[in-house]
Amino acid sequence: MTRPNFVFILADDLGYADLGCYGGRGDVSPSLDRMAAEGLRFTDGYSNSPVCSPTRFALMTGRYQYRLRGALDEPLAGAARGRDDLGLPPSHPTLPSLLRDAGYTTALAGKWHLGYPPHFGPLLSGYGEHFGPLGGGVDYFSHRDRAGVHDLFENGAESRRVGYLTDLISDHAVDFIGRQRNKDAPFLLSVHYTAPHWPWEARDHEAESRRIGNAIHHIDGGSVETYRTMIRHMDEGVGRILVALKQAGLAENTLTVFTSDNGGERFSDTWPFVGKKMDLLEGGIRVPLLAHWPSRIASGGITGQTAITMDWPATMLDAASVTPHPDYPLDGFSLLPLLAAPGRTMARDLFWRMNHRSQKAVRRGAWKYLSLDGDAFLYDLSQDSRERANLAKRHPERLTELRAAYDSWEATMPGIPAEARVSLVYGKSDMATPTP
Repeated sequence: MTRPNFVFILADDLGYADLGCYGGRGDVSPSLDRMAAEGLRFTDGYSNSPVCSPTRFALMTGRYQYRLRGALDEPLAGAARGRDDLGLPPSHPTLPSLLRDAGYTTALAGKWHLGYPPHFGPLLSGYGEHFGPLGGGVDYFSHRDRAGVHDLFENGAESRRVGYLTDLISDHAVDFIGRQRNKDAPFLLSVHYTAPHWPWEARDHEAESRRIGNAIHHIDGGSVETYRTMIRHMDEGVGRILVALKQAGLAENTLTVFTSDNGGERFSDTWPFVGKKMDLLEGGIRVPLLAHWPSRIASGGITGQTAITMDWPATMLDAASVTPHPDYPLDGFSLLPLLAAPGRTMARDLFWRMNHRSQKAVRRGAWKYLSLDGDAFLYDLSQDSRERANLAKRHPERLTELRAAYDSWEATMPGIPAEARVSLVYGKSDMATPTP
């Protein structure tokens, strides 16, 4: 049997309701809406973290990110340059390294954000080629980070390619697909956009890029319209990728997944949830999640299966008949059985923790336990998706059960060191806080 190809597309700071297929405002995502109509849409898809780099650790390893020191910074920042402990260790098996060793061609087009050279990098962790930034937020035109450091690389060398970053990432992904035509080896293509992460710049906003300079986390600019346009530019790139797969004759046997690394930020729409990036309320961790695989997934499917970022390495390895490394057992579940039968669901627990505001959360069925700043909350998400009705006093036995489950899980994870970084960009005033 021919082994499938994989395309994993990751948006950056895209909120749950920012796409049309999730109730978004306006015509911002026709390509992704079409992908949903032709594939499978998850209503209960989650990111491993409500902030960038920790989710990416989970995506690469298929394991809870808390197992690695680098993922305990929320998120990794430029200060990690030169550190040999803040990044994804090259010795750790990853989805691309396991597939590479099984004969797959692997490539990353876009954001890395898992540590800096010389100790870390995409080419050290299983990718055969890479084009994109190594850090977190970068300007879409100057390609500089908050410190003014130029951050655009191709295969380890600094790239001075000119253009709007979203389009450059799409260009590289489409070029890679074209080069796979008539090749015997299957491939993994990771497409990690920086859109719609700040700075708030659409394709025709080069003057805005010059105005803000290195102050790319600017609070004196941007708008809902700019944000929506940034999503539209990314959506155009996704459309080009899907067309390229068809033109190369690769679409039928390619599993394409689209999701976000965390919930939305300032201009995002998280309806019907509250909360956003950095927050373990649903708006911070519930994300769009689409799967498209013409030969295996029927059109128009919708599933209520709870799924999380780290499930996709397990799913793709399962689909490729590749065995995970025995010394690094996966925490994610293979979703392969339900891709063909979306009516099937499996019971499971999902766990999160954040050093920021001492947050803890468990999702079990429709129930969610949340601890925030030391206060305990219990929600029935089937009745209260906005997490407004705290049922902790009405159902103390359920609260005790989920709190005990969390404590048992946390006991299996390394502790958070005192020096672990918490972002200063997102303060308590930015959060949507429930009432105890």
